Amino acid sequence: MSSTFGRILHYCKPYWWRILISTVASILVGSMDGAFAYLVEPLLKKIFATNDTTIFTLLPFGVIILFAVRAACRFLNDYFIRTAGELAVQDIRNDIYRSSMTLGLRFFQKNSTGALMSRVMSDVGVMQNGIANVVTSICRDGFSAISLLIVIFYRSWQLALITFIVIPLTIFSAQKIGKSIKRLSGKSQEKIGDVASLLQETFSGIKVVKAFGLGEWMTQRFFATTAEYYMFIRKAIKYNSISAPVIEMITSLGIAGVIWVGGSMVMRGQLTSAEFFSFLTAMVLVYKPIKSLNNSYNIVQASIGAAVRVFEVIDEKPEISDAENAVSLGRVAGDVEFRDVSFAYGGEMVINHINLTASHGEIIALVGPSGGGKSTLVSLIPRFYDVSDGAILFDGVDIRTIGMKDLIRQVALVDQETMLFNDTIANNIRYGNFLATDAEVESASRAAFAHDFILEMPEGYATTIGDRGIRLSGGQRQRLCIARALIKNAPILILDEATSALDTESEQMVQKALDNLMTNRTTFVIAHRLSTILHADKILVLDNGRIVESGSHKELLNNSGLYSRLCSLQFGATESDTSTYEP
Repeated sequence: MSSTFGRILHYCKPYWWRILISTVASILVGSMDGAFAYLVEPLLKKIFATNDTTIFTLLPFGVIILFAVRAACRFLNDYFIRTAGELAVQDIRNDIYRSSMTLGLRFFQKNSTGALMSRVMSDVGVMQNGIANVVTSICRDGFSAISLLIVIFYRSWQLALITFIVIPLTIFSAQKIGKSIKRLSGKSQEKIGDVASLLQETFSGIKVVKAFGLGEWMTQRFFATTAEYYMFIRKAIKYNSISAPVIEMITSLGIAGVIWVGGSMVMRGQLTSAEFFSFLTAMVLVYKPIKSLNNSYNIVQASIGAAVRVFEVIDEKPEISDAENAVSLGRVAGDVEFRDVSFAYGGEMVINHINLTASHGEIIALVGPSGGGKSTLVSLIPRFYDVSDGAILFDGVDIRTIGMKDLIRQVALVDQETMLFNDTIANNIRYGNFLATDAEVESASRAAFAHDFILEMPEGYATTIGDRGIRLSGGQRQRLCIARALIKNAPILILDEATSALDTESEQMVQKALDNLMTNRTTFVIAHRLSTILHADKILVLDNGRIVESGSHKELLNNSGLYSRLCSLQFGATESDTSTYEP
């Protein structure tokens, strides 16, 4: 716990001057409570024992000034600690985002989008409450309690002992309750992550939900998930709610004992009524900051529970990273070699001893049954995953020895998901090259056959296309993705079923754009529609992670193997009628 809390405080270090101002203001607020309790006794003596009307007249103004200064100090305390907390939280969010961007695909496959969003937003928000409460509680409430305890002991050490007996009981109770709150906070944050994940799935897949009439089923699923969250948060609320009553019951024992013993001392003349009233004022006031400290302890415990989940992401080690003394390459020629490559995922061998070479400008097509390993194979090229055995080489250099930034510059990707961002058309294209000029953006758009439909948009290249490019058709989205790949100008290209989700007319337009994109590039094509890869230089047929056939379209048809059967199924001809598939 202490190490986690220390890491939280570490994020506050750059904003020490804000915390210092807040701390000084907190100390002043806390000290004023003690000063107020201490002055009760002499003021009462002056006013009622000597009938001093001057002090009596000035007292209301003194009270107003005292509380005005106290209010100003509270403002400084709250403003500067909350802004320091917000800045610290901003740094934490930035770190968790930066860390997640270094992690491999395997991490994101294990953790849902909603759960990760919950850690960035909800968990970090809980941490913010903890950061704000540390200084506020320790300084303001802590100094308030200390100053009041000094007054209590000064007025009567005998009565102070009675008061002090119950304070350890309140601290012990707070610790027991705080541990439960910490545990439940972590559980409830996990469940709110499940809620966020379900929301993300529902809203991003709303067409499927509507098309299959899943509204009621998804609603019931959402109700069940929120009910699970409520079960944990209810217990946390119970412990939070029981904390104050328990402390109040314990403090009532101290108050009752002080009234009984202190009243007896006044009646015996061992204590003046003014001294007793000053003591009673301090004693009543001291329980408020102690109760606040206990409440803040619960908040800090919840913050630590959330921080553990946040730091898990920040501390996650990247599966893919630069090798020591990583080499820096310029633009490679585009020669790619798979040298006895194998890859296992989750203990299961997905790619088995693949050997292939692709020379500059060649088109390598990958076909075969679903689950055969095609997408996994091309995912090894940009090091989305690292090979388990063997090596992949660019121009004879093992890609694991190339710096990741250099490696990524060598590869462009266009896949069937057509991932676009809620930004302008021009910026979506520039994600391929942030330094591209407007003229280069337009040139890439023309080559991708996207320029004409872009000019028809309300604001042309400055049109915002909505979440995932929802304002565009499938063909338009794909052509923007091709323009993005074009402007990157990488020597190696991966096309992962880039036309599989398009209608015939859109496919023809996109295929023309792809032809422009593939020119003078080493291209790996995963094709569901075999008609799009008839002119490939080499076709590899994958089944169960192995290359079972390789050759040109004509050669593979003559083999009458798996490729020939796939062609028969897709083109609706007999296996013997190979002339149908001649390019």
